[in-house]
Amino acid sequence: QVQLVESGGGLVQAGGSLRLSCAASGRPFSTLAMGWFRQAPGKEREFVAVVGKSAISTYYADSVKGRFTISRDSAKKTVYLQMNSLRPEDTAIYYCAATMRSWYPFTSDYWGQGTQVTVSS
Repeated sequence: QVQLVESGGGLVQAGGSLRLSCAASGRPFSTLAMGWFRQAPGKEREFVAVVGKSAISTYYADSVKGRFTISRDSAKKTVYLQMNSLRPEDTAIYYCAATMRSWYPFTSDYWGQGTQVTVSS
């Protein structure tokens, strides 16, 4: 089993920045492709970003490309999502996700509990 614990959500004004963190445990971190999804009120959960097991490969949803950056720190067993130029439409619960399968296409086997991000206009 893999446990994922997110942190870093909060309230920010449009144009601001936040950094989400997700600490993983239960499996060797190097065996996990890591990613982020989000779910806005009344909408389905959607893919945001993924980073491969070696940290070389990344992929982003078009809606966040150029504004968000995903990264991973093997020593801390943590994946990050740096979110810049935030917009009200980025408001959602953000979920950390992980899989032992290939990073692309990214299909999560494990989920965190979610962290709320609210962007005010």
